[in-house]
Amino acid sequence: MATFAQTSSLLNVRNALAVMLMIGLVACSKSPKEGAGGPMAHMPPPEVAVTEVRQAKVPVSYEYIGQTLGSREVEVRARVTGHVEKRLYDEGKLVQAGQPLFQLDARPLALAVGSAKAAVVTAEADIARAEASAAQAARERERMATLAEAHAISRKEADDASSSAQITSAETQAAKARLEQARAQLKEAQLNMEYASITAPINGVAGRALRQEGSLVNVNGDSLLTTLVQLDPLYVTFNVADAERQRMEREIAEGQLVLPKEGFKVRLLQRDGSQLGSIGHINFVSPTVSSQTGTLEMRAAMANPGSAIKSGLFVRVMLEGAERPNALTVPQRAVLEGPKGKMVMVAVRNKQGALTAEPRPIEVGEWVAGPGEEKMWVVRSGLQAGDQVITEGLMKLRPGVPISLGKPASQTPEPAAKPSAASAS
Repeated sequence: MATFAQTSSLLNVRNALAVMLMIGLVACSKSPKEGAGGPMAHMPPPEVAVTEVRQAKVPVSYEYIGQTLGSREVEVRARVTGHVEKRLYDEGKLVQAGQPLFQLDARPLALAVGSAKAAVVTAEADIARAEASAAQAARERERMATLAEAHAISRKEADDASSSAQITSAETQAAKARLEQARAQLKEAQLNMEYASITAPINGVAGRALRQEGSLVNVNGDSLLTTLVQLDPLYVTFNVADAERQRMEREIAEGQLVLPKEGFKVRLLQRDGSQLGSIGHINFVSPTVSSQTGTLEMRAAMANPGSAIKSGLFVRVMLEGAERPNALTVPQRAVLEGPKGKMVMVAVRNKQGALTAEPRPIEVGEWVAGPGEEKMWVVRSGLQAGDQVITEGLMKLRPGVPISLGKPASQTPEPAAKPSAASAS
């Protein structure tokens, strides 16, 4: 990656070239008669090297700034109130799903389980009593009904026996309901007993313990004990400007850009340009554009054996695999910064047939790989196939002044800041 000093030097050179070009334009506005006796009248034309602009299929990559994050990030919280009795894991180490992490004091919970069991036994006894009373009341009702039919007792006594049977039957149902409630409370107490042993819900790297031995954890308060982060697979999120997305869709529709059928290959780069981890693929595209930033969130997933890459790391995200089937490209070293944007110098014939340098404003796209270490600009407009772009000898040029062609343009670029493939506006 180019240093700040190299980049600044390159910008100074380009600004100097732009100033020279402007001076040259003013100089060329003078009549030939004015320049005939000048000191440069008898100097030979400056020698330059050119590269012919050609159409070719070139790979295209896009670069964004992203941040890594775990594919799953879980907060481990206590589900019951109690004192931390012991921490059972090593902080910062990989743990497996189901592995114990903390143990709470379970003695109060064991007492609750015993109390719930006693309540179940009591409810079962209540049902037995209620069922016996209901059976007795039913027999009494039958007997009183027989006597009432023989007119041996009054109708009221028979009705009272029937009502008593109904009441005892209802009491039996109520006792059964209390038994179900007692059993539910027993299950809850047993579940709370299990919650005293806090286990990992997923495979992941365990964070720092937020509660130490002896600390009281309140389920209705701050119950967070630690966090787990699953780093394999690893996720990386990045944002793409919606204007760039629309431009890509337009270029695809016009046949200027072809995306890979299997989707982009995603590579992560560190600040020094070295690759980080393995190749990944995009697995999520947000359905909405942010109203605040005008960007679309995307996410990629990739294998991360051993959880080597950590969460929260800022990285350069490279999307690779796209192609421009009929792209025009020029060497990066041939592109200058003019007063109104980027420009190149093109070798053309004037009316007298002399070969001269003509400034040509251009609109550029992405940087793509060229021969060797050469970086090339994709040219969207301003040039045509067959144009002769000057790549060497630019410091000697003035627009409109005759030039001569020297050796062909070398494949090795002049020293300059080394860029990486990036999305250009």
